[in-house]
Amino acid sequence: MAGSVLFDAPGPRARARNRVFNVVTAVVVALVIWVVYSQLNAKGQLTAAKWEPFVTPNLWTTYILPGVQGTLTAAAVSIVLALTLGFVLGVGRLSTHPAIRVPSAVFVEFFRAVPVLIMMIFAYFLYAQYDVFPSKHLALAGVITGLTFYNGAVIAEIVRAGILALPRGQSEAASALGLRWGQTMRSILLPQAVTSMLPVLISQMVVVLKDTAIGYQITFLEMVRQGTQVGSSYGNYVPALIVIAVLMISVNFTLSWFATRLEGRMRRSRKGPEPMHIQPITQGTFGAGAGGTI
Repeated sequence: MAGSVLFDAPGPRARARNRVFNVVTAVVVALVIWVVYSQLNAKGQLTAAKWEPFVTPNLWTTYILPGVQGTLTAAAVSIVLALTLGFVLGVGRLSTHPAIRVPSAVFVEFFRAVPVLIMMIFAYFLYAQYDVFPSKHLALAGVITGLTFYNGAVIAEIVRAGILALPRGQSEAASALGLRWGQTMRSILLPQAVTSMLPVLISQMVVVLKDTAIGYQITFLEMVRQGTQVGSSYGNYVPALIVIAVLMISVNFTLSWFATRLEGRMRRSRKGPEPMHIQPITQGTFGAGAGGTI
């Protein structure tokens, strides 16, 4: 019997057992869905009246769209700042100078250990205490600060691991050519590491987008907070949260799709020219006169 690369192909009894397990699992999942649907329907959460507010422009302009704008703004700014900070710290941890390597390591280890919510609350009250930002931007600044520091520390570890995963021959060859450490990192190691790190970086960007919901603790206007306000105002918590979930999934899916396209394009752009095919020298080439071939 042919085997798989990962595991041996199941025999007749194993296949029959797997089919039974699949059927039982499908029945259990369908039963759970039916029970949940029945309970929600009995409570009147799935009636047409609960969904009717979502077809009115007033609800979207008052609640949903401001929440979407707040989420996307905080996520976009935090992603840019976290990527910049992460690359600087990740390269700094690999520096040959202790004055750069040690502070970078301390920063990364500290902010990886502090919860995001704690950083948001601390930054929010710190900015309010010293009037760093206008009052209407305090919550946004606190969310961006917490997301940037935490995710910047995580991205720094991703960058460090991606660079260390490259073959040592890359840096050794650059050193043999007389390139300095900075030139090697900038021209050889980072361009190769970025392509391999891109899927993990995109996963971290999705985490940034989802973690903006934590900002409701400091009164930040984002999608989940607005969804709960819709449910409180119209008495339709379940439909409101379903709509917010669909919006979040759509944004995350779009980000993942864009990242996949970008990764494929980067991989294609980094492919070198096709290797040259040289016809071997045949016997009698030299001294064959005009009839010799190469």
